[in-house]
Amino acid sequence: QVQLSESGGGLVQAGGSLRLSCVASGRSFSNIDMGWFRQAPGRDREFVAFVSRSGNPRLYAGSVRRRFTISRDNAKNTVYLQMNSLKPEDTAVYYCAADLRAYKSSWTGESWGQGTQVTVSS
Repeated sequence: QVQLSESGGGLVQAGGSLRLSCVASGRSFSNIDMGWFRQAPGRDREFVAFVSRSGNPRLYAGSVRRRFTISRDNAKNTVYLQMNSLKPEDTAVYYCAADLRAYKSSWTGESWGQGTQVTVSS
């Protein structure tokens, strides 16, 4: 089991930026595929981004491509999500996940963080 702890959420105006961080522990981080998901009020959790254990490939949901960047630092056991050009529709609780796998034409994870709130005001 991997333990995950997110940070970096907050309130930002539309067009602004935030960087989320997720620190992992419990297993060798360099052997774990990582990702980010989000859940808006009244909606199902959705895939945002994936990064393989080596750092490539990186995959994105269409709604965030070219605005969000996922990266990782294996020396720090940390995965990041740089979010630029934020929109009100990006408002959600963002979750870090470990051991991503394909699931119902999308992705899911085996371990999850507690989530961090991102709110984008218009």
